[in-house]
Amino acid sequence: MQVADPQLSYSGMGLAEYKRKRDFKKTAEPAGGKPLPRKVKGASRFVIQEHAARRLHYDFRLEMEGVLKSWALPKGLPWKRGEKHLAVEVEDHPIEYEQFEGIIPEGQYGGGTVMVWDRGNYRVYGEQPVKSLKEGKLHLVLDGEKAKGEWTLVRIRGRDDTKNQWLILKTGDDAKPISKKMGDRSVKTGRTMQEIAKDRDAEWESGRESDESPTSQFKARIRAALKKKEKDEVVGQAHRLPAAKRGNPPQAGRSTMASLPDLPSAKARFIEPMKAKLVEEPPSTGDWIYELKFDGIRLIGVKRDDKVSLLSRNENELAKRFPEIVEAIKALPARECVIDGEVVALDEEGRSSFQLLQAREMEGRKSPVYFYAFDLLQLDGKSLFSLPLEARKNVLEKLCADAGDPVRYSGAIGGDAQTLLEEVKRRGLEGIIGKQRNSVYEPGRRSGAWIKLKCVHEQEFVIGGYTPPQGARKYFGAILVGYYENKKLAFAGKVGTGFTAKSLSMLHKKFQKEARDDCPFVDLPSKQNGQWVQDITPSLMRKMRWVNPVFVCEIKFAEWTRDKKLRAPVFLGLREDKKPGEVVREN
Repeated sequence: MQVADPQLSYSGMGLAEYKRKRDFKKTAEPAGGKPLPRKVKGASRFVIQEHAARRLHYDFRLEMEGVLKSWALPKGLPWKRGEKHLAVEVEDHPIEYEQFEGIIPEGQYGGGTVMVWDRGNYRVYGEQPVKSLKEGKLHLVLDGEKAKGEWTLVRIRGRDDTKNQWLILKTGDDAKPISKKMGDRSVKTGRTMQEIAKDRDAEWESGRESDESPTSQFKARIRAALKKKEKDEVVGQAHRLPAAKRGNPPQAGRSTMASLPDLPSAKARFIEPMKAKLVEEPPSTGDWIYELKFDGIRLIGVKRDDKVSLLSRNENELAKRFPEIVEAIKALPARECVIDGEVVALDEEGRSSFQLLQAREMEGRKSPVYFYAFDLLQLDGKSLFSLPLEARKNVLEKLCADAGDPVRYSGAIGGDAQTLLEEVKRRGLEGIIGKQRNSVYEPGRRSGAWIKLKCVHEQEFVIGGYTPPQGARKYFGAILVGYYENKKLAFAGKVGTGFTAKSLSMLHKKFQKEARDDCPFVDLPSKQNGQWVQDITPSLMRKMRWVNPVFVCEIKFAEWTRDKKLRAPVFLGLREDKKPGEVVREN
Protein backbone atom coordinates (compact mmCIF):
# COMPACT_ATOMS: atom_id res chain seq x y z
CA MET A 1 0.00 0.00 0.00
CA GLN A 2 1.06 3.58 -0.67
CA VAL A 3 0.26 6.76 1.19
CA ALA A 4 -2.59 8.51 -0.55
CA ASP A 5 -2.07 11.71 -2.46
CA PRO A 6 -2.98 14.53 -0.03
CA GLN A 7 -4.62 16.39 -2.90
CA LEU A 8 -7.28 13.69 -3.31
CA SER A 9 -10.66 15.30 -2.91
CA TYR A 10 -12.59 14.67 0.28
CA SER A 11 -16.16 15.54 1.12
CA GLY A 12 -17.99 15.11 4.41
CA MET A 13 -20.43 12.21 4.45
CA GLY A 14 -23.14 13.63 6.70
CA LEU A 15 -25.78 11.32 8.19
CA ALA A 16 -27.60 10.27 5.02
CA GLU A 17 -25.62 7.04 4.63
CA TYR A 18 -25.96 6.26 8.35
CA LYS A 19 -29.76 6.64 8.22
CA ARG A 20 -30.07 4.72 4.96
CA LYS A 21 -28.51 1.63 6.53
CA ARG A 22 -30.78 1.52 9.61
CA ASP A 23 -34.43 0.92 10.42
CA PHE A 24 -35.00 3.00 13.55
CA LYS A 25 -38.27 1.18 14.18
CA LYS A 26 -36.17 -1.90 14.87
CA THR A 27 -32.93 -0.62 16.38
CA ALA A 28 -32.41 1.51 19.48
CA GLU A 29 -29.51 3.38 17.89
CA PRO A 30 -30.06 7.17 17.85
CA ALA A 31 -31.46 8.63 14.65
CA GLY A 32 -29.48 11.82 15.13
CA GLY A 33 -30.36 15.29 16.36
CA LYS A 34 -28.68 18.54 17.24
CA PRO A 35 -24.98 18.33 18.17
CA LEU A 36 -24.31 18.34 21.91
CA PRO A 37 -22.21 21.23 23.29
CA ARG A 38 -18.50 20.73 23.76
CA LYS A 39 -17.48 20.15 27.36
CA VAL A 40 -13.83 21.27 27.14
CA LYS A 41 -12.79 24.50 25.52
CA GLY A 42 -10.33 23.92 22.70
CA ALA A 43 -11.04 20.20 22.49
CA SER A 44 -13.63 17.92 20.97
CA ARG A 45 -14.90 14.56 22.09
CA PHE A 46 -13.94 11.09 21.00
CA VAL A 47 -15.42 7.69 21.79
CA ILE A 48 -14.19 4.14 21.20
CA GLN A 49 -16.91 1.48 21.13
CA GLU A 50 -16.19 -2.23 21.29
CA HIS A 51 -18.52 -3.87 18.77
CA ALA A 52 -19.17 -7.62 18.68
CA ALA A 53 -20.80 -7.84 15.24
CA ARG A 54 -19.94 -10.62 12.74
CA ARG A 55 -16.36 -9.92 13.75
CA LEU A 56 -15.21 -8.24 16.95
CA HIS A 57 -13.73 -4.82 16.25
CA TYR A 58 -13.51 -1.32 17.72
CA ASP A 59 -15.26 1.78 16.35
CA PHE A 60 -13.15 4.93 16.71
CA ARG A 61 -15.18 8.14 16.47
CA LEU A 62 -14.14 11.82 16.51
CA GLU A 63 -16.53 14.74 17.01
CA MET A 64 -16.16 17.01 14.00
CA GLU A 65 -18.46 19.23 11.92
CA GLY A 66 -21.51 18.32 14.04
CA VAL A 67 -21.16 14.54 13.58
CA LEU A 68 -18.90 11.70 14.67
CA LYS A 69 -16.31 10.92 11.98
CA SER A 70 -15.85 7.15 12.28
CA TRP A 71 -13.32 4.41 11.59
CA ALA A 72 -13.52 0.66 12.23
CA LEU A 73 -10.35 -0.71 13.87
CA PRO A 74 -10.20 -4.52 13.41
CA LYS A 75 -7.37 -4.82 15.96
CA GLY A 76 -8.14 -1.80 18.13
CA LEU A 77 -5.58 0.86 19.01
CA PRO A 78 -1.84 0.21 18.77
CA TRP A 79 -0.06 0.79 22.10
CA LYS A 80 3.68 0.66 21.31
CA ARG A 81 5.45 3.50 19.54
CA GLY A 82 5.78 2.80 15.79
CA GLU A 83 3.09 0.10 15.83
CA LYS A 84 0.33 0.56 13.23
CA HIS A 85 -3.11 -0.95 12.71
CA LEU A 86 -5.61 -0.79 9.88
CA ALA A 87 -8.44 1.76 10.21
CA VAL A 88 -11.35 1.62 7.76
CA GLU A 89 -13.33 4.84 7.41
CA VAL A 90 -17.08 4.26 7.68
CA GLU A 91 -20.15 6.47 7.54
CA ASP A 92 -20.54 9.45 9.86
CA HIS A 93 -22.58 8.82 13.01
CA PRO A 94 -24.73 11.30 14.98
CA ILE A 95 -23.19 12.97 18.03
CA GLU A 96 -25.70 11.15 20.25
CA TYR A 97 -24.09 7.86 19.25
CA GLU A 98 -21.25 8.44 21.71
CA GLN A 99 -23.72 7.44 24.45
CA PHE A 100 -24.98 4.28 22.74
CA GLU A 101 -24.35 1.03 24.57
CA GLY A 102 -26.46 -2.10 24.22
CA ILE A 103 -27.71 -4.50 21.56
CA ILE A 104 -28.19 -3.85 17.84
CA PRO A 105 -30.82 -6.48 16.93
CA GLU A 106 -29.86 -9.43 14.73
CA GLY A 107 -30.69 -8.72 11.10
CA GLN A 108 -29.99 -5.00 11.47
CA TYR A 109 -26.85 -3.35 10.10
CA GLY A 110 -24.00 -4.08 12.52
CA GLY A 111 -26.13 -6.40 14.64
CA GLY A 112 -24.43 -7.35 17.92
CA THR A 113 -23.34 -6.01 21.32
CA VAL A 114 -21.87 -2.50 21.67
CA MET A 115 -19.86 -1.24 24.66
CA VAL A 116 -18.62 2.30 25.34
CA TRP A 117 -15.02 1.11 25.74
CA ASP A 118 -13.43 4.55 26.17
CA ARG A 119 -14.28 8.22 25.78
CA GLY A 120 -12.78 11.60 26.46
CA ASN A 121 -11.47 14.61 24.61
CA TYR A 122 -9.01 14.94 21.74
CA ARG A 123 -6.96 17.66 20.10
CA VAL A 124 -5.30 17.85 16.69
CA TYR A 125 -1.83 19.30 16.35
CA GLY A 126 -2.21 22.59 14.47
CA GLU A 127 -5.82 22.89 15.75
CA GLN A 128 -7.25 22.45 12.24
CA PRO A 129 -9.01 19.06 12.39
CA VAL A 130 -11.22 19.51 9.31
CA LYS A 131 -8.30 20.64 7.15
CA SER A 132 -6.14 17.76 8.48
CA LEU A 133 -8.92 15.28 7.74
CA LYS A 134 -9.22 16.47 4.14
CA GLU A 135 -5.46 16.26 3.72
CA GLY A 136 -5.52 12.69 5.02
CA LYS A 137 -3.39 13.04 8.15
CA LEU A 138 -4.62 13.63 11.70
CA HIS A 139 -2.02 13.90 14.47
CA LEU A 140 -4.18 13.31 17.55
CA VAL A 141 -3.70 13.78 21.29
CA LEU A 142 -6.24 11.64 23.16
CA ASP A 143 -7.23 12.27 26.77
CA GLY A 144 -9.57 9.41 27.56
CA GLU A 145 -10.19 7.23 30.57
CA LYS A 146 -8.12 4.43 29.02
CA ALA A 147 -6.34 5.91 25.98
CA LYS A 148 -3.98 8.77 26.83
CA GLY A 149 -1.26 10.04 24.51
CA GLU A 150 -0.53 10.57 20.80
CA TRP A 151 -1.81 8.63 17.80
CA THR A 152 -1.82 9.52 14.09
CA LEU A 153 -4.42 8.63 11.44
CA VAL A 154 -3.02 8.51 7.88
CA ARG A 155 -5.09 7.83 4.72
CA ILE A 156 -3.55 5.24 2.41
CA ARG A 157 -4.35 4.04 -1.10
CA GLY A 158 -6.17 0.73 -0.79
CA ARG A 159 -7.02 -1.92 -3.32
CA ASP A 160 -8.90 -0.67 -6.38
CA ASP A 161 -7.79 2.84 -5.41
CA THR A 162 -10.30 2.99 -2.51
CA LYS A 163 -10.05 6.09 -0.36
CA ASN A 164 -11.54 4.77 2.89
CA GLN A 165 -8.42 2.86 3.96
CA TRP A 166 -6.36 4.45 6.75
CA LEU A 167 -3.66 3.46 9.18
CA ILE A 168 -3.64 4.43 12.85
CA LEU A 169 -0.09 4.68 14.18
CA LYS A 170 1.14 4.99 17.77
CA THR A 171 3.22 8.13 17.80
CA GLY A 172 4.87 9.82 20.76
CA ASP A 173 5.66 7.59 23.73
CA ASP A 174 4.40 4.06 24.35
CA ALA A 175 0.94 4.02 25.95
CA LYS A 176 0.34 2.39 29.31
CA PRO A 177 -1.04 -1.13 28.70
CA ILE A 178 -4.66 -1.76 29.66
CA SER A 179 -5.24 -4.70 31.99
CA LYS A 180 -7.44 -7.55 30.78
CA LYS A 181 -10.06 -6.72 33.40
CA MET A 182 -10.20 -3.01 32.57
CA GLY A 183 -10.23 -3.91 28.87
CA ASP A 184 -13.57 -5.65 29.36
CA ARG A 185 -15.23 -2.82 31.31
CA SER A 186 -17.48 -0.10 29.96
CA VAL A 187 -16.49 3.43 30.98
CA LYS A 188 -20.17 4.34 30.84
CA THR A 189 -21.75 1.66 33.05
CA GLY A 190 -18.89 -0.46 34.37
CA ARG A 191 -20.38 -3.56 32.73
CA THR A 192 -18.62 -6.29 30.76
CA MET A 193 -19.64 -7.24 27.22
CA GLN A 194 -21.28 -10.35 28.63
CA GLU A 195 -23.28 -8.31 31.15
CA ILE A 196 -24.41 -5.85 28.46
CA ALA A 197 -25.57 -8.73 26.27
CA LYS A 198 -27.38 -10.29 29.22
CA ASP A 199 -29.08 -7.07 30.39
CA ARG A 200 -30.36 -6.24 26.87
CA ASP A 201 -31.43 -2.86 28.25
CA ALA A 202 -30.78 -0.99 24.98
CA GLU A 203 -32.41 -3.45 22.60
CA TRP A 204 -35.52 -2.33 20.74
CA GLU A 205 -38.80 -3.77 21.97
CA SER A 206 -42.33 -2.84 20.98
CA GLY A 207 -43.42 0.12 23.07
CA ARG A 208 -40.07 0.40 24.87
CA GLU A 209 -38.41 3.63 25.93
CA SER A 210 -35.62 4.84 23.68
CA ASP A 211 -32.13 3.97 24.83
CA GLU A 212 -31.46 7.69 24.83
CA SER A 213 -34.28 8.37 27.31
CA PRO A 214 -33.14 9.48 30.77
CA THR A 215 -34.92 6.61 32.51
CA SER A 216 -33.39 3.92 30.32
CA GLN A 217 -29.92 5.42 30.50
CA PHE A 218 -30.17 5.71 34.27
CA LYS A 219 -31.32 2.12 34.78
CA ALA A 220 -28.43 0.81 32.72
CA ARG A 221 -25.91 2.79 34.77
CA ILE A 222 -27.27 2.62 38.30
CA ARG A 223 -28.68 -0.90 38.32
CA ALA A 224 -25.14 -2.24 38.42
CA ALA A 225 -24.30 -0.14 41.48
CA LEU A 226 -27.18 -1.60 43.46
CA LYS A 227 -26.36 -5.24 42.70
CA LYS A 228 -24.75 -6.87 45.72
CA LYS A 229 -22.09 -8.63 43.61
CA GLU A 230 -21.42 -5.88 41.06
CA LYS A 231 -17.79 -5.73 40.03
CA ASP A 232 -15.82 -2.53 40.57
CA GLU A 233 -14.67 -1.04 37.28
CA VAL A 234 -11.58 0.18 39.09
CA VAL A 235 -8.76 -2.29 38.61
CA GLY A 236 -5.04 -1.98 39.16
CA GLN A 237 -2.53 -3.97 41.17
CA ALA A 238 -4.01 -7.46 41.35
CA HIS A 239 -3.84 -7.79 45.13
CA ARG A 240 -6.12 -10.76 45.58
CA LEU A 241 -7.29 -12.75 48.56
CA PRO A 242 -7.04 -16.53 48.32
CA ALA A 243 -10.37 -18.29 47.86
CA ALA A 244 -12.23 -18.78 51.14
CA LYS A 245 -15.68 -20.06 51.84
CA ARG A 246 -18.16 -17.86 53.61
CA GLY A 247 -18.34 -18.59 57.31
CA ASN A 248 -14.88 -20.24 57.50
CA PRO A 249 -12.32 -17.67 58.76
CA PRO A 250 -8.75 -18.47 57.78
CA GLN A 251 -6.58 -20.41 60.21
CA ALA A 252 -3.68 -18.75 61.99
CA GLY A 253 -0.60 -18.76 59.78
CA ARG A 254 -2.71 -18.74 56.61
CA SER A 255 -3.51 -15.05 56.62
CA THR A 256 -5.57 -13.54 53.83
CA MET A 257 -2.88 -10.86 53.67
CA ALA A 258 -0.34 -13.32 52.29
CA SER A 259 -0.63 -11.97 48.74
CA LEU A 260 -0.17 -8.32 49.75
CA PRO A 261 3.12 -6.45 50.17
CA ASP A 262 4.64 -5.74 53.59
CA LEU A 263 2.28 -3.42 55.46
CA PRO A 264 2.27 -1.86 58.95
CA SER A 265 0.79 -4.01 61.71
CA ALA A 266 -2.49 -2.82 63.22
CA LYS A 267 -5.19 -4.17 65.48
CA ALA A 268 -8.83 -4.11 64.44
CA ARG A 269 -10.26 -0.99 66.08
CA PHE A 270 -12.47 2.01 65.39
CA ILE A 271 -10.99 4.38 62.81
CA GLU A 272 -12.44 7.84 62.29
CA PRO A 273 -13.91 7.89 58.76
CA MET A 274 -12.26 9.85 55.97
CA LYS A 275 -14.50 12.73 54.87
CA ALA A 276 -15.56 13.99 51.45
CA LYS A 277 -15.35 17.66 50.52
CA LEU A 278 -18.51 19.23 49.08
CA VAL A 279 -17.87 20.78 45.65
CA GLU A 280 -20.15 22.41 43.10
CA GLU A 281 -18.56 21.14 39.88
CA PRO A 282 -16.74 17.92 38.95
CA PRO A 283 -12.95 18.31 38.75
CA SER A 284 -11.49 18.80 35.27
CA THR A 285 -8.16 17.15 36.09
CA GLY A 286 -7.07 14.07 38.00
CA ASP A 287 -7.84 10.36 37.85
CA TRP A 288 -11.26 10.00 39.52
CA ILE A 289 -13.77 7.24 40.03
CA TYR A 290 -17.35 7.81 41.16
CA GLU A 291 -19.68 5.91 43.48
CA LEU A 292 -23.29 6.47 44.49
CA LYS A 293 -23.81 8.77 47.48
CA PHE A 294 -26.01 6.89 49.93
CA ASP A 295 -28.60 8.50 52.18
CA GLY A 296 -28.02 6.49 55.34
CA ILE A 297 -25.76 6.22 58.39
CA ARG A 298 -21.99 6.00 57.92
CA LEU A 299 -20.64 3.06 59.93
CA ILE A 300 -17.26 1.53 60.66
CA GLY A 301 -17.64 -2.23 60.95
CA VAL A 302 -14.99 -3.79 63.22
CA LYS A 303 -14.63 -7.58 63.34
CA ARG A 304 -12.43 -9.32 65.93
CA ASP A 305 -12.91 -13.10 65.64
CA ASP A 306 -16.58 -13.65 66.58
CA LYS A 307 -17.17 -10.14 67.92
CA VAL A 308 -18.48 -7.38 65.62
CA SER A 309 -18.98 -3.69 66.42
CA LEU A 310 -20.86 -1.18 64.24
CA LEU A 311 -19.62 2.28 65.20
CA SER A 312 -20.99 5.61 63.98
CA ARG A 313 -18.82 8.59 63.09
CA ASN A 314 -18.91 9.77 66.72
CA GLU A 315 -18.16 6.22 67.93
CA ASN A 316 -21.66 5.29 69.11
CA GLU A 317 -22.20 1.51 69.14
CA LEU A 318 -25.13 0.60 66.85
CA ALA A 319 -24.66 -3.19 66.68
CA LYS A 320 -27.89 -3.88 68.61
CA ARG A 321 -29.89 -1.84 66.10
CA PHE A 322 -28.66 -3.83 63.12
CA PRO A 323 -28.16 -7.44 64.26
CA GLU A 324 -28.52 -8.81 60.71
CA ILE A 325 -25.53 -6.74 59.58
CA VAL A 326 -23.52 -7.95 62.57
CA GLU A 327 -24.15 -11.58 61.62
CA ALA A 328 -23.24 -11.00 57.96
CA ILE A 329 -19.93 -9.29 58.84
CA LYS A 330 -19.19 -12.03 61.37
CA ALA A 331 -19.38 -14.58 58.53
CA LEU A 332 -16.83 -12.80 56.31
CA PRO A 333 -13.72 -14.90 55.54
CA ALA A 334 -11.30 -12.93 57.74
CA ARG A 335 -10.14 -13.24 61.33
CA GLU A 336 -10.10 -9.46 61.76
CA CYS A 337 -11.18 -6.60 59.53
CA VAL A 338 -12.27 -2.96 59.61
CA ILE A 339 -14.71 -1.91 56.89
CA ASP A 340 -15.94 1.59 56.02
CA GLY A 341 -19.49 1.66 54.68
CA GLU A 342 -23.03 2.91 55.06
CA VAL A 343 -26.20 1.27 56.36
CA VAL A 344 -29.26 2.17 54.30
CA ALA A 345 -32.90 1.32 53.80
CA LEU A 346 -34.11 1.14 50.19
CA ASP A 347 -37.45 2.26 48.79
CA GLU A 348 -39.42 0.38 46.12
CA GLU A 349 -37.24 1.85 43.33
CA GLY A 350 -33.98 0.84 45.02
CA ARG A 351 -33.14 4.33 46.27
CA SER A 352 -31.60 4.75 49.71
CA SER A 353 -33.93 6.67 52.04
CA PHE A 354 -32.94 8.15 55.39
CA GLN A 355 -36.65 8.58 56.19
CA LEU A 356 -37.24 4.84 55.81
CA LEU A 357 -34.25 4.13 58.02
CA GLN A 358 -35.64 6.45 60.69
CA ALA A 359 -39.13 4.97 60.41
CA ARG A 360 -37.63 1.55 61.15
CA GLU A 361 -36.14 2.94 64.36
CA MET A 362 -38.88 5.30 65.55
CA GLU A 363 -41.97 3.45 64.41
CA GLY A 364 -40.84 -0.16 64.60
CA ARG A 365 -41.22 -0.84 60.85
CA LYS A 366 -39.53 -3.98 59.57
CA SER A 367 -37.85 -2.34 56.60
CA PRO A 368 -34.83 -4.39 55.47
CA VAL A 369 -31.45 -2.69 55.77
CA TYR A 370 -28.24 -3.16 53.80
CA PHE A 371 -24.61 -2.38 54.56
CA TYR A 372 -22.85 -1.02 51.47
CA ALA A 373 -19.12 -1.59 52.01
CA PHE A 374 -16.89 0.81 50.06
CA ASP A 375 -13.47 0.71 51.75
CA LEU A 376 -11.26 -1.73 53.68
CA LEU A 377 -8.99 -0.21 56.34
CA GLN A 378 -7.53 -3.21 58.17
CA LEU A 379 -7.32 -6.93 57.49
CA ASP A 380 -5.87 -9.71 59.64
CA GLY A 381 -3.46 -7.58 61.62
CA LYS A 382 -2.34 -5.28 58.81
CA SER A 383 -3.21 -1.64 58.10
CA LEU A 384 -4.27 -0.86 54.51
CA PHE A 385 -4.17 2.95 54.88
CA SER A 386 -1.09 3.34 52.69
CA LEU A 387 -2.42 1.27 49.79
CA PRO A 388 -4.05 3.17 46.90
CA LEU A 389 -7.83 3.13 46.79
CA GLU A 390 -7.98 0.74 43.83
CA ALA A 391 -5.92 -1.85 45.71
CA ARG A 392 -8.03 -1.55 48.87
CA LYS A 393 -11.21 -1.96 46.85
CA ASN A 394 -9.83 -5.00 45.03
CA VAL A 395 -9.23 -6.73 48.37
CA LEU A 396 -12.62 -5.64 49.71
CA GLU A 397 -14.37 -6.94 46.61
CA LYS A 398 -12.85 -10.36 47.12
CA LEU A 399 -13.63 -10.31 50.85
CA CYS A 400 -17.32 -9.62 50.12
CA ALA A 401 -17.58 -11.87 47.05
CA ASP A 402 -19.57 -14.60 48.82
CA ALA A 403 -21.31 -12.42 51.39
CA GLY A 404 -25.08 -12.58 51.31
CA ASP A 405 -27.45 -9.75 52.10
CA PRO A 406 -27.35 -7.44 53.91
CA VAL A 407 -23.64 -6.90 53.10
CA ARG A 408 -23.13 -5.49 49.61
CA TYR A 409 -19.92 -4.39 47.94
CA SER A 410 -20.15 -0.79 46.66
CA GLY A 411 -18.16 -0.46 43.44
CA ALA A 412 -17.61 2.43 41.05
CA ILE A 413 -20.38 3.38 38.61
CA GLY A 414 -18.30 5.26 36.05
CA GLY A 415 -15.82 8.03 35.42
CA ASP A 416 -17.95 10.67 33.64
CA ALA A 417 -19.19 12.77 36.56
CA GLN A 418 -21.36 15.14 34.53
CA THR A 419 -23.33 12.36 32.85
CA LEU A 420 -23.73 10.49 36.13
CA LEU A 421 -24.98 13.64 37.88
CA GLU A 422 -27.59 14.26 35.22
CA GLU A 423 -28.93 10.72 35.53
CA VAL A 424 -28.78 10.65 39.33
CA LYS A 425 -30.63 13.96 39.50
CA ARG A 426 -33.41 12.71 37.22
CA ARG A 427 -33.88 9.75 39.48
CA GLY A 428 -34.11 11.82 42.64
CA LEU A 429 -31.00 10.36 44.27
CA GLU A 430 -28.78 12.38 46.56
CA GLY A 431 -25.63 12.58 44.47
CA ILE A 432 -22.28 10.93 43.81
CA ILE A 433 -18.97 10.58 45.63
CA GLY A 434 -15.74 11.13 43.70
CA LYS A 435 -12.48 9.53 44.82
CA GLN A 436 -9.01 9.84 43.39
CA ARG A 437 -8.05 6.41 42.10
CA ASN A 438 -4.71 6.27 43.92
CA SER A 439 -5.72 8.09 47.12
CA VAL A 440 -4.57 6.71 50.48
CA TYR A 441 -7.00 6.57 53.42
CA GLU A 442 -6.80 9.67 55.64
CA PRO A 443 -8.76 9.07 58.88
CA GLY A 444 -10.86 12.03 59.99
CA ARG A 445 -9.53 14.30 57.23
CA ARG A 446 -11.35 16.19 54.51
CA SER A 447 -8.32 16.57 52.25
CA GLY A 448 -10.13 16.88 48.90
CA ALA A 449 -8.98 13.46 47.65
CA TRP A 450 -12.62 12.48 48.17
CA ILE A 451 -15.39 14.84 47.04
CA LYS A 452 -19.19 14.83 47.08
CA LEU A 453 -21.45 16.29 44.43
CA LYS A 454 -25.05 16.67 45.56
CA CYS A 455 -28.17 16.70 43.43
CA VAL A 456 -30.53 17.60 46.26
CA HIS A 457 -30.23 20.13 49.07
CA GLU A 458 -29.92 18.11 52.25
CA GLN A 459 -27.75 18.50 55.33
CA GLU A 460 -27.63 18.19 59.12
CA PHE A 461 -28.93 20.88 61.47
CA VAL A 462 -29.02 21.32 65.25
CA ILE A 463 -32.42 21.52 66.99
CA GLY A 464 -32.66 24.42 69.45
CA GLY A 465 -36.37 24.58 70.20
CA TYR A 466 -39.95 24.10 68.98
CA THR A 467 -43.21 25.96 68.60
CA PRO A 468 -46.41 25.02 70.46
CA PRO A 469 -48.89 22.77 68.60
CA GLN A 470 -51.77 24.26 66.65
CA GLY A 471 -55.06 22.81 65.41
CA ALA A 472 -55.30 19.03 65.54
CA ARG A 473 -51.53 18.46 65.81
CA LYS A 474 -50.23 17.23 69.17
CA TYR A 475 -46.94 17.77 71.00
CA PHE A 476 -45.41 20.58 68.91
CA GLY A 477 -45.91 22.57 65.70
CA ALA A 478 -42.43 23.01 64.18
CA ILE A 479 -38.83 22.58 65.26
CA LEU A 480 -36.35 25.45 65.17
CA VAL A 481 -33.03 24.49 63.63
CA GLY A 482 -29.64 26.08 63.09
CA TYR A 483 -25.94 25.59 62.46
CA TYR A 484 -22.73 26.74 64.09
CA GLU A 485 -20.95 29.82 62.81
CA ASN A 486 -17.88 31.03 64.73
CA LYS A 487 -18.86 28.62 67.52
CA LYS A 488 -22.28 30.26 67.90
CA LEU A 489 -25.62 28.66 66.97
CA ALA A 490 -27.20 30.61 64.09
CA PHE A 491 -30.92 30.23 63.30
CA ALA A 492 -31.72 28.61 59.91
CA GLY A 493 -35.50 28.27 60.01
CA LYS A 494 -38.64 26.50 61.20
CA VAL A 495 -39.38 22.95 60.02
CA GLY A 496 -43.01 21.83 60.30
CA THR A 497 -43.33 18.96 57.81
CA GLY A 498 -41.99 15.42 57.62
CA PHE A 499 -43.33 14.24 60.98
CA THR A 500 -45.66 11.36 61.79
CA ALA A 501 -47.83 10.97 64.91
CA LYS A 502 -45.28 8.54 66.40
CA SER A 503 -42.26 10.69 65.59
CA LEU A 504 -43.96 13.76 67.09
CA SER A 505 -44.55 11.84 70.32
CA MET A 506 -41.06 10.34 70.53
CA LEU A 507 -39.30 13.61 69.70
CA HIS A 508 -41.38 15.51 72.26
CA LYS A 509 -40.31 13.07 74.99
CA LYS A 510 -36.66 13.56 74.04
CA PHE A 511 -37.05 17.35 73.97
CA GLN A 512 -38.59 17.45 77.46
CA LYS A 513 -35.51 15.78 78.91
CA GLU A 514 -33.30 18.54 77.47
CA ALA A 515 -35.57 21.52 78.21
CA ARG A 516 -33.99 24.89 79.01
CA ASP A 517 -35.33 28.37 79.79
CA ASP A 518 -33.33 30.53 77.40
CA CYS A 519 -33.00 30.58 73.60
CA PRO A 520 -29.78 28.91 72.34
CA PHE A 521 -29.82 30.81 69.01
CA VAL A 522 -27.56 33.84 68.96
CA ASP A 523 -29.68 35.73 66.39
CA LEU A 524 -33.27 35.35 67.67
CA PRO A 525 -35.31 37.47 67.60
CA SER A 526 -33.93 39.73 64.88
CA LYS A 527 -35.13 41.98 62.07
CA GLN A 528 -34.20 42.11 58.39
CA ASN A 529 -35.46 44.96 56.19
CA GLY A 530 -37.74 46.02 58.99
CA GLN A 531 -39.41 42.58 59.29
CA TRP A 532 -39.09 40.07 62.10
CA VAL A 533 -37.21 37.03 60.80
CA GLN A 534 -39.71 34.21 60.06
CA ASP A 535 -42.35 36.24 61.96
CA ILE A 536 -40.73 35.35 65.28
CA THR A 537 -41.52 38.40 67.38
CA PRO A 538 -40.42 39.06 70.98
CA SER A 539 -43.94 38.14 72.17
CA LEU A 540 -43.87 34.86 70.21
CA MET A 541 -40.44 34.08 71.68
CA ARG A 542 -42.11 33.79 75.09
CA LYS A 543 -44.33 30.99 73.75
CA MET A 544 -41.46 28.97 72.30
CA ARG A 545 -40.00 25.94 74.04
CA TRP A 546 -36.21 25.75 74.08
CA VAL A 547 -33.96 22.71 74.26
CA ASN A 548 -30.25 22.20 74.76
CA PRO A 549 -28.56 21.99 71.35
CA VAL A 550 -27.73 18.28 71.59
CA PHE A 551 -30.00 16.88 68.86
CA VAL A 552 -28.80 16.71 65.26
CA CYS A 553 -31.37 16.15 62.50
CA GLU A 554 -31.33 15.66 58.73
CA ILE A 555 -33.30 18.24 56.72
CA LYS A 556 -34.14 18.30 53.00
CA PHE A 557 -34.97 21.71 51.54
CA ALA A 558 -35.51 23.52 48.24
CA GLU A 559 -32.82 26.20 48.61
CA TRP A 560 -31.23 28.81 50.83
CA THR A 561 -32.95 32.19 50.73
CA ARG A 562 -31.03 35.44 50.44
CA ASP A 563 -31.30 35.96 54.20
CA LYS A 564 -29.70 32.52 54.83
CA LYS A 565 -32.90 30.70 55.77
CA LEU A 566 -34.30 27.39 54.53
CA ARG A 567 -37.01 27.35 51.89
CA ALA A 568 -39.53 24.45 52.04
CA PRO A 569 -37.65 22.36 54.63
CA VAL A 570 -38.70 18.77 55.43
CA PHE A 571 -37.66 16.77 58.51
CA LEU A 572 -36.07 13.42 57.59
CA GLY A 573 -34.96 12.13 61.00
CA LEU A 574 -32.50 12.41 63.88
CA ARG A 575 -28.82 11.70 63.33
CA GLU A 576 -26.85 9.96 66.07
CA ASP A 577 -23.66 9.79 64.04
CA LYS A 578 -22.66 13.46 64.14
CA LYS A 579 -21.77 15.79 66.98
CA PRO A 580 -23.72 19.08 67.19
CA GLY A 581 -20.52 21.13 67.24
CA GLU A 582 -19.56 19.75 63.80
CA VAL A 583 -22.70 21.08 62.12
CA VAL A 584 -21.96 24.05 59.89
CA ARG A 585 -23.66 25.48 56.83
CA GLU A 586 -22.60 23.52 53.74
CA ASN A 587 -21.78 25.92 50.91
